[in-house]
Amino acid sequence: EVQLVESGGGLVQAGGSLRLSCAASGLTFDDYAIGWFRQAPEKEREGVSCISSSDGSTYYTDSVEGRFTIFSDNAKNRVYLQMNSLKPEDTAVYYCAAGYGVSWAPGDYDYWGQGTQVTVSS
Repeated sequence: EVQLVESGGGLVQAGGSLRLSCAASGLTFDDYAIGWFRQAPEKEREGVSCISSSDGSTYYTDSVEGRFTIFSDNAKNRVYLQMNSLKPEDTAVYYCAAGYGVSWAPGDYDYWGQGTQVTVSS
């Protein structure tokens, strides 16, 4: 059984930092692209960042470029999202997802975690 478990969310003031972690069991990140998505209340789920399993290429949506960093520790089977200079508009539930290729479309990912809440206060 495949499981993805996110952790690291919390409440932080604007300008602060958080590091989200996505731990996997039942699959190895070597074989999958990993995406971080977020969903704010009454908004659609949006892609934030993703990392390719084939060459480690990383991708960021414009609103987080330069502030967020995605990286993997394949030995630990974890993918992280380092979030710096957080803004109130970053407030959302953050999900990690595993799929067979890098994509911004949530439907292209096969496995999802349960999400972790990130709240940025102004």
